Amino acid sequence: MPLVKVEIIKGKSEEYKKAVLDGVHEALVESIKIPDHDRFQRLYELDNTNFEFPETKTDKVTLIEINMFRGRSAEAKKELYRLINDKLTKNPGIDGNDITVVLLEPPLENWGVRGGKPASEVDLGFNIKV
Repeated sequence: MPLVKVEIIKGKSEEYKKAVLDGVHEALVESIKIPDHDRFQRLYELDNTNFEFPETKTDKVTLIEINMFRGRSAEAKKELYRLINDKLTKNPGIDGNDITVVLLEPPLENWGVRGGKPASEVDLGFNIKV
């Protein structure tokens, strides 16, 4: 149940934004093996005045923050970064230098799910040890 937050500069097309969200989701399914239906994503568009970034970045700068259950291997995470980069480079055409991904992994007991239960006490229905 990764929670995805994407931040971009305002003004991109609906197709562009959909390609970003689709690419991130596809990378999560392929690399850390989440179920395809497990999709929680938010895309925030910021005005130039509210989004400062280094001069080495372009107006396609994309910040991706993913909160996910702890337990994935370093290899699975590396694959996730690579796939996000490859997919977003291909469509909608974001240079890899403009993509930053941050993973946050709160312990399972810090997730309230399925009627207010800690995730550590429910059958998640998928393996997080990948």
